[in-house]
Amino acid sequence: MIFVVDFGSQTAHLISRRIREFGVDVKMVSPEEAYQKAVKEKAKGIIFSGGPASVYEKGAPSIDKRIFDLGIPILGICYGQQLTAYLLGGEVKRGKIREDGPATLKLNASCPLFDSVSPHSRIWMSHGDEVLKPPQGFSLIGESETIKSAAIANEKRKIYGVQFHPEVEHTEHGSLILQNFLEKICKISTRKTVISIEDIIEDLKKTVGNKKAIAAVSGGLDSTVAAALVARAIGKNLIPIHVDSGLMRKGTTEKVIRFFTDKLHIKPTFLKTQKEFLSVLKGKTDPEKKRKAIGKLYIDLFQEECKKYKDVKFLVQGTIYSDVIESRGTKNSANIKSHHNVGGLPKSLKLTLIEPIRHLYTDQVRAIAKKLDIPDEIINQQPHPGPGYAIRILGEVDEKRLEIMQKADEIVVGEMKRSGWYYKLFHSFPVLTGAKSTSVKGDGRVYGEIIAIRAVTSVDRMTADWAKLPPELLQKITSRITNEIPEISRVVYDITTKPPATMEWE
Repeated sequence: MIFVVDFGSQTAHLISRRIREFGVDVKMVSPEEAYQKAVKEKAKGIIFSGGPASVYEKGAPSIDKRIFDLGIPILGICYGQQLTAYLLGGEVKRGKIREDGPATLKLNASCPLFDSVSPHSRIWMSHGDEVLKPPQGFSLIGESETIKSAAIANEKRKIYGVQFHPEVEHTEHGSLILQNFLEKICKISTRKTVISIEDIIEDLKKTVGNKKAIAAVSGGLDSTVAAALVARAIGKNLIPIHVDSGLMRKGTTEKVIRFFTDKLHIKPTFLKTQKEFLSVLKGKTDPEKKRKAIGKLYIDLFQEECKKYKDVKFLVQGTIYSDVIESRGTKNSANIKSHHNVGGLPKSLKLTLIEPIRHLYTDQVRAIAKKLDIPDEIINQQPHPGPGYAIRILGEVDEKRLEIMQKADEIVVGEMKRSGWYYKLFHSFPVLTGAKSTSVKGDGRVYGEIIAIRAVTSVDRMTADWAKLPPELLQKITSRITNEIPEISRVVYDITTKPPATMEWE
């Protein structure tokens, strides 16, 4: 059993996923309970996650120092490394600058943690503090371009620390580092594992029984997979409801109707509600207020629709774990943004929430979708946020700006597909920024809005790198947008990684 001590990292759950994929039992525990549980349950290894706090801040999460004397191998990641150094007498300080995104790890010494890891490799950083001086008995075994303490070790006590995140896809040898910790340091045998769809379906059968469930289906991958799993469990007792908010991509509604009718042989209920959504968004410019207004309207619409059916006891949602963690999924984590499908249901709805893929990531959901024989047009489509264009239009959303966004999005997606780049990317979309600039069109001055293009590569949404698109493709997109949409004066390209940026601008 490996313990992952959650200090509030956005990727703490991802650490657990990586360990579980090696066929090793893992348990996430709070810092307060870690020592007692490690003793009682005889943990074979302990991993300290990262977190948003600084070790020297008042109220920063800490841990019982006796945990270091148990003789159990420990790996501290990011904040976990800093806390280890701080509690054992090292020195931690605020770095000169924050470091978020790619860096290069240079190994200075051999160490079982880095067995078979190349001397220079790409890593992913997300930190503001750093270990200036390691504790007595620790050596500096890896550095980056900006810090000497990218990796520290006390091999005698089997205590290790890394400033970077081995759990994220963008760290080149991250999985190997975690595997080395398990096999070479904790002496645990590993094996690759896969998610069992049959187990998920069996659990759903036990939960729902012969009752009915309503499924909120947007046409996206997550809600489609969630509904398909429940349909496998309860058949035609599933009632899919698609809300056409007018904020989704063109053709979404037709795709939903086609899938549920042709593949699942269940006719979905279709609600056309663009007018209602634009009404609740009127006057709102704050992204959180927009998200919450959209979430509330969704609930109100489902509440009204529920009155038409008898014996409906459950509501199915396609929440995945990246939604949960950005909405402050654990005690010590920071709230990045709310998600319309996270936060529970009002008591007045009197439905039990079912989220069959809540603990999965996008790449895992895609793998399940293939096994469920979901069409490629759904599996391979790029994710579209639940609030849709409302969070890609910065500022107030009205009918005119929505029309501009729809035109721009059609251009971006169309050119990405024609060039062969669409299926290489995790995301590619325009953002109507609300900022304005001067341009010249037809010898006349135009003071119009600026559109930003965001295109990123990612596997599981937890980290992302900006896509190195060909200049010719960016030029083509820019020319079409500025020529075909008179209100747009300029197009810019967003090259920010995640972190520090989130996938969406809002």
